[in-house]
Amino acid sequence: MRAFFGAALAAGLMTATMAAAASPDGRWLTESGKTQVQIAPCGSNYCGTIVWQKTPSNDENNPDASRRSRPLVGTQMLSGLAPDGNNAWKGKLYNFENGKTYTGKMELTDPNTLKLSGCVMGGVICKSQTWRRTK
Repeated sequence: MRAFFGAALAAGLMTATMAAAASPDGRWLTESGKTQVQIAPCGSNYCGTIVWQKTPSNDENNPDASRRSRPLVGTQMLSGLAPDGNNAWKGKLYNFENGKTYTGKMELTDPNTLKLSGCVMGGVICKSQTWRRTK
């Protein structure tokens, strides 16, 4: 009986560890290798903020002219990412390269790989990127 409870406890701990590993919390390097984004909880969802750029720049493509002179470092790039299945979240993705915000999905494909897809036209046209965990 003790062996059964010990095995059940070990399985429970392994499951908890695997669930913790399935979190997108952390710092991620974008596909270009030129930007790092810190993903963290914001309320009951996840958000992502630019924390590093290889060549620091401003948000010059922002549709709001008053924000075009702000540095990209510190800008929220991912917002309102709510759970959408196993290791997946849906929300808004801001592309600072063109100043547009897309409905998108973020999926943790393994503990160190994150796939982001931004879509237009109700999901008819999508583009994806793969990000790698740095921390």
